[in-house]
Amino acid sequence: MSSFNTGRARLGRRLFVSASMASVVAAPAIVSAQSAGGDWPARQIRIVVPYPPGGPSDITTRVVLERAGSLLGQSMLFDNKAGASGAIGAEHVKNQAPDGYTFLTTTTAMVCITQHLQPLPYDPATDFIPVARTATSWIGMGVNPQVPANNLQEFIAYAKANPGKINFGSAGLATITQLYGEMFNIETGVKMVHVPYKGSAPATNDLLSGQIQVQFDPTTLPHIAAGRLKCFAIVGEKRWPGRPDIPTLREQGYGKIGGDAWYGILAPKGTPQPIIDKLSKAIAQAAEMPDIAEKLVTSGNYASYLGPADFKETIARQAKSFGEIIKTADIKI
Repeated sequence: MSSFNTGRARLGRRLFVSASMASVVAAPAIVSAQSAGGDWPARQIRIVVPYPPGGPSDITTRVVLERAGSLLGQSMLFDNKAGASGAIGAEHVKNQAPDGYTFLTTTTAMVCITQHLQPLPYDPATDFIPVARTATSWIGMGVNPQVPANNLQEFIAYAKANPGKINFGSAGLATITQLYGEMFNIETGVKMVHVPYKGSAPATNDLLSGQIQVQFDPTTLPHIAAGRLKCFAIVGEKRWPGRPDIPTLREQGYGKIGGDAWYGILAPKGTPQPIIDKLSKAIAQAAEMPDIAEKLVTSGNYASYLGPADFKETIARQAKSFGEIIKTADIKI
């Protein structure tokens, strides 16, 4: 064989080997893309809820995600891994394979508040990818009937005239229910005194009996509806249908700092974007359904869907704002 033909044969073999190797290297990426784009979900999806069963984060997740699973053609497994204010479940999901079959329920506290108070075994900004905000709780500003005020401006005037004489209760030190009271102090210039309780219910009981005068908490809503408590504002993006005559705090010029008590879904870092988008779209469709909206309202919440980009921006903005409230109010645990 001539040297020319020998060279051509060798070159052909090299090109064949190079092409074969390239196809092998590219194969996993092709399979991954196909799986993420078309085949997902091929099996049951697990949603880790980092709080006990029956609480608001658990209820809102099950209501919305069960329907989203039906739209995707797969069942949802809800796995409650409670403890350490959500950190146990969050750390677990952080360490799972980003294959699109494990997701995390999150709350405002988990990704916007706790990081400003103590070390966490996860980084809210880098260890997860926001998928969707699902729902938001209405927060009632419950006021004991003995407080001599009939609207928000009268209450603010009374509080300013009596600094240190109005006590507001919370579900505990550094909880979002305390931060709403501190937010109110900062924005209005009043000086209410914080009284932490071990849970919302004991604080509400003392509010009803007059031991404290104010509480920002969903537990006040039934008593507001029944007329046992006054209410001068609702914390939330929209009015509460139980008393649509009560304006939101924002409608009255306050509530511009901090954020709402919402719930959402996160994915482990590295989860393919097509999977994120597909699940987010299913959540959006589920949240728009009238029966889902009705179930959420019955539980004291409302559908408040945000897609991945908007949810990410909301988390970052509210984390910064809650951090400023914590610093200004000098809250430590």
